Amino acid sequence: MATPSDQNFQDYKNAEKKALELLAAMKAVSPKKTDIELALLVAVFELHKGLLPAETIGAIVQGHLKTLLPFYATKKPPAGTN
Repeated sequence: MATPSDQNFQDYKNAEKKALELLAAMKAVSPKKTDIELALLVAVFELHKGLLPAETIGAIVQGHLKTLLPFYATKKPPAGTN
């Protein structure tokens, strides 16, 4: 039987997998990265809509970015991508 922490991580990995599938579908709809980025941020705000003020949601996003940056900072993007 999985521990609660193992189950939480598995739930996260399942959500991450779905998010990456959604990203692939979004790329098929719009080649513009800005469209996709904004749409994903709107989804975060909609997730918390009516429960938290916009400023708090923004702070949550910034906190998650600070957590993720070290995992991506050492990886160089492929040439020609932005």
